[in-house]
Amino acid sequence: MGNTRERIGAAGVVVAGGFFRIVLYTCVVVLIFWLGKTTYSFGYNIFNQQAMSPGEGQEVTVVIKEDTSVYKMAKTLERKGLIEDALVFCVQEKLSNYNGKLRPGTYLLSTAYTPTRIMGILAGDAEQGGAGS
Repeated sequence: MGNTRERIGAAGVVVAGGFFRIVLYTCVVVLIFWLGKTTYSFGYNIFNQQAMSPGEGQEVTVVIKEDTSVYKMAKTLERKGLIEDALVFCVQEKLSNYNGKLRPGTYLLSTAYTPTRIMGILAGDAEQGGAGS
């Protein structure tokens, strides 16, 4: 009788171990898919720039103070409804020709501007247009 109990106990351990392995593999697969989807979405947002409201949009006044980091500028733009995601804007700025060129001042921007156009205005690029001081 003791031998039967040992065999049933060993079988239970094997079944529990197999079940645990299946759950673990399922969690790893779900995590990989979630990471892939999140990474793809983030990259898509970086390279597929969209204005917040295509068409005429709304004009918004933005004040950028001296010694403001790009991330704080991006958070201000996000709060004002000019960009969708501050982190995406920071990466876009790093990858753009305007890297390190954004300047403080008071700007009149539109929700119809793409992030690149906003960067151009904040960098003082005359081709982008906009009112900066």
